[in-house]
Amino acid sequence: MQPIKPQPCDPAPSRLAYRYQRLMLTPLFRLTLRVFLPFLLSLAVAGIYLSDADRRDQLAMAVGDLRNSIQTRPEFMVNVMAIDGASRTIAEDIREVTPIDFPISSFDLDLELIQQTVAELPAVARATVRIKPGGILQVSVTERDPVMLWRSRQGLATVDKAGYVVRPVNSRSARADLPLIAGDGAEERVDEALALYEAAAPIADRVIGLVRVGKRRWDVVLDRDQRILLPEEDAVTALERVIALGHSQDMLARDLVAVDMRIAERPTIRIAERAMEEWWRIRQTPVEKREE
Repeated sequence: MQPIKPQPCDPAPSRLAYRYQRLMLTPLFRLTLRVFLPFLLSLAVAGIYLSDADRRDQLAMAVGDLRNSIQTRPEFMVNVMAIDGASRTIAEDIREVTPIDFPISSFDLDLELIQQTVAELPAVARATVRIKPGGILQVSVTERDPVMLWRSRQGLATVDKAGYVVRPVNSRSARADLPLIAGDGAEERVDEALALYEAAAPIADRVIGLVRVGKRRWDVVLDRDQRILLPEEDAVTALERVIALGHSQDMLARDLVAVDMRIAERPTIRIAERAMEEWWRIRQTPVEKREE
């Protein structure tokens, strides 16, 4: 009797294994199997877990505690504010507009908002805010440099070269070192006023201030109730002409009310009323009496 030979194993895969191998050759199937399917399963598990309100509250509390434990670490705490470049008054104003309760976490500070708030102070030209090592909130400011004292309807205030109001002043004597300007729009022409004050240096001891008239031109106010009315254009040259005449003919020392230079080709002198009366009196006096 012949022995039964074992049947050789068929190396071909089964139909199911074949289809699976074919699917695994498809990039989209592999991406779905490796990425989308685990993501959907995780999302479903998370949804089932978070469907309970108590679990959600516990998770929120755990996250909050973790966040708070990180933010309140000593290296993230700010304990003090340091202000550089500001006078005592400006430093007090900065602390007033930025009320911060120290210590505070650096995560709770809006540095951009603090910087914007400080920069909006009238006396501050520029401001930078940063947190320095050691828990220091560093505020560095550049103050506006007042160059003139401006008198307006609201009172006295110092202004810088750009015309920004620095701070109010109670009286003229508080900033007697600054030249005085007055009138609507005067703060917008500080550069012109500085040039006029420089030209008026020879008679600086007599100059009380400058007045902006109609937002168009300047008047130079002198002591003894005298004024120099300047034109809209080339006011410095007109003022220099008046000062030259004053030196050569002693004009400003006379009994004048105003020197009108608004029309450059036709300067006009306005004499005081008492001087006019004296002049008419002399004119009406007979020549014989005048000679006596």
